[in-house]
This record gives sequence, C-alpha cells and structure tokens, in this order.
Amino acid sequence: MNNAPIGVYDSGFGGLSVWRELYRHLPHESLLYLGDGKNCPYGGRAREEIESFAVAAVERLVAEGVKMVVVGCNTATTAAIAHLRDRWPEMPIVGLEPAVKPACMTTQKRRIAVLATEHSLRSEMFLSTAQRYAEDVEVIKVVGEGFVDIVERGMEATDEAREAVRRVVEPLLAKDIDKIVLGCTHYPFLTPHVESVVRGCGIDVIDSGEAVARRVAWLLERYDMASDGSEGAQYRFMSFADEEYRMRLESRARAIMAAEQGIR
Repeated sequence: MNNAPIGVYDSGFGGLSVWRELYRHLPHESLLYLGDGKNCPYGGRAREEIESFAVAAVERLVAEGVKMVVVGCNTATTAAIAHLRDRWPEMPIVGLEPAVKPACMTTQKRRIAVLATEHSLRSEMFLSTAQRYAEDVEVIKVVGEGFVDIVERGMEATDEAREAVRRVVEPLLAKDIDKIVLGCTHYPFLTPHVESVVRGCGIDVIDSGEAVARRVAWLLERYDMASDGSEGAQYRFMSFADEEYRMRLESRARAIMAAEQGIR
C-alpha cells in the first residue's frame, strides 16, 4: 500500500479530462495536478523543447513525493515519454496516445479521423501506431485548430467554440468516416460540440481518458501501490504560470468534482 499522491501533468487545462477519469474511477487516490500554463500550447513547438518542459514538470512532481506520474498530454507523451521513463526507471510513468487502436479495431467503414495537435500527428509514436493498427484503414489526420486556446481560456460554452469545432469537423462528414478520435486531452472538453456536428451520421467520438484510468488502476494493483483509503483522498494543483492560473485550474477541477458527485 502507498498513500502518496499520483502526479498528473499537462501543458495546461487539458489533462483535467484525464484527471476527471482518475477521480471517477480511483476515489481513494490522492491526485497532484501540474498544469504548466507558462509554456502552453505545446502543439507547434520542437520536440526538444517539449521534452525539456516535461522533464521540469516530472522533476517537480517527484520532488512533491508522487508515487506515479500520468503524462496527461498527448503532445508531451509523443515528445518525451521514452526519455522520462529512462530518467526515472523506478517510477511508473503512464502516457497517452490517440485511441487509434480501438478505433481501427471497431470501424466498419475502414475510415477514421484523428483530431490532434500538429506535433502529435507527425510524431514517430503516432505514425508507428497508425502503421501497426491501420494497415487496411484510412486515417484522416486533422489539427484541431484553435481548440487548445479555447479550452485554456475557459470558452467551451461559447459561439466561438461551436464555430471553431464546426469548421474543423463538418468537412469530415463528406469523408464517410465512422470514428473520430480525440487525440489531445484538451479536446474532450469540446466533445458536446463535436457530437452536435456529427449527430445522426453514425460517427462515434472516442478519447483515451478512461483507458488511462484503467491502466493506472492495473499498475497500482500490480505493484501494490494503491492507497488504503485511511487518509482520505486529497487534491492539489500546481502550475509554472502565476497563482491566478493555478486557481483557475483548481476551480475547474472543483467544478468537475461537483458535477461527478451530482451524477453519483
């Protein structure tokens, strides 16, 4: 047993979509969330730069005593996960990949779309995954232009957000796809708009958050690292940006918690 927190890291607010799944599925686990904020967005940056941001974030989480790190950022995963695991070989580090495998395994039309950042879509990790699982499936790659910025500004419920999603997703309706993979953790906060555009078209919208929570749960059991629940789950938030940004992170997480408690 281990009552230390699980560290969750993202470029900004996006990893809260993964944090939400961990909160939902692992209620006894304490979570320490680090949203960079200072350097967001990562999507158009060089791999080496993103790797340096990721190292700094994990160093901070390790200094805070986490027992595991979840890199809740697709772009940071593609740029840095191998380096992070080499640097901290004793610590489980869980990354994210766009859910290409389940989409390819379940598509009936053999044609799917992946929405992600520019860096993720051209990364070696994404390309190798697509090659492995999409041998007879056409994968249409699309950058969610403006999506990260909208979520960072907390503007998901605006006409600006709806229009940005419509511009990106509506052209896909003519491509005869049946799956849209959300390959950035910011994007699930825009899922209602994506679903609104594709409603009635037989298109499933898929993200990786729940699969990550299942992976974390398996690792906790595998290495006997699960919390015994005796101390109660604690939720903390940090950022490399200013205190106002950190408070916004915490406020949004508290809203997620309130919504989840309402569902329960």
